[in-house]
Amino acid sequence: MKNNQFEKELIALQGNMRNFAFSLTLNRDDAEDLLQETTLKVLDNQDKFKTNINFKGWVLTIMKNIFINNYRKIVRNQTVFDRTEDLHHLNLPQNSGFETPEGAFSVGEITNSINSFADEYRLPFSMHIQGYKYAEIAQKMDLPIGTVKSRIFLARKRLQKQLKDYR
Repeated sequence: MKNNQFEKELIALQGNMRNFAFSLTLNRDDAEDLLQETTLKVLDNQDKFKTNINFKGWVLTIMKNIFINNYRKIVRNQTVFDRTEDLHHLNLPQNSGFETPEGAFSVGEITNSINSFADEYRLPFSMHIQGYKYAEIAQKMDLPIGTVKSRIFLARKRLQKQLKDYR
């Protein structure tokens, strides 16, 4: 296919490409970005197109592959690998263990209990709940990591003691 004819067919296909991009992303701005990225990739790989192949199918396959690769990249970047040695200290339980909303603690009561702690316990405990690792907390607070772990442990025990009547 000649250069001019290739570009004319690509321009004629822009509407179909835009619709397909929107069906993949479900977002107008992301669809426009995907459309532009696909158009550039198609133009860069014009020499790989064989004339006996369905042009529309070839272009839309490129678009789908770009979308899949971008999606995988986003998922890969959002995946967190925790290499902490003390795995038994890591995560707080993900569910409350209560069957009904009436059985769960009030967030306000828990927050008030945490806020009643002295700063030396409240700050590392709050940072831990927010997702900071022990090493990050130790670095930000300029404390040994053992001290941070101890303070978080003691704050957790104190919180359990303050809220034991709710069990």
